[in-house]
Amino acid sequence: MTIKVIIVDDQAMVRAGFAALLSAQSDIDVVGEAPDGREGVEVSRRTHPDVVLMDVRMPEMDGLEAARQLLDPPRGVTHRPKVLMLTTFDVDDYVYEALRAGASGFLLKDAPPADLISAVRVVAAGEALLAPSVTRRLIADFARQRPAPRRDGPALRRSGLTPRETEVLELIARGLSNQEIAESLVLAEQTVKTHIGRVLAKLGLRDRAQAVIFAYESGLVTPGQ
Repeated sequence: MTIKVIIVDDQAMVRAGFAALLSAQSDIDVVGEAPDGREGVEVSRRTHPDVVLMDVRMPEMDGLEAARQLLDPPRGVTHRPKVLMLTTFDVDDYVYEALRAGASGFLLKDAPPADLISAVRVVAAGEALLAPSVTRRLIADFARQRPAPRRDGPALRRSGLTPRETEVLELIARGLSNQEIAESLVLAEQTVKTHIGRVLAKLGLRDRAQAVIFAYESGLVTPGQ
């Protein structure tokens, strides 16, 4: 199945380069481009892409607000694309809020071409693009800037997890990959994937990115542990 993509970035050369790279793939079709978030929302509503590559910092409307509008559309708009944020920095100030708004992850603009192609496919398949190394940087940013954990609603929701599921959630939040979690808990990697699926389902979370945020907000893990 062909993956429909639009590219939203205020730099024409970035849009052209990404479009050329992605259009060369047999399973990816670039169906639109936009120079700012406002036009990006309009193009998305018109073309119904599977994935939106969204720059974080743009004039008119930044990528965060555009992502919010796409992921929480007004009544009557049913299309919700996957949004992959593009950033120049390892952990942009907006990335945390973008993940909370429902973005599927983020990618550095200077990432190798193969990473961009892979990212589009991963996000289109419904997975979060949050590699363990990126998770660790996100955690460091969270530890430096975010308020104290919320121990009311999130903590109550967490109480529905089994002890093993709680262990898995904690290790996700510490930035471990599925393989590392399997080694730590002496489990098969497929078993770890099953536990992660149950954790996400029980907590009403979409993906690994939201699981990391939830673990901190619920007080399961705290910065500096």
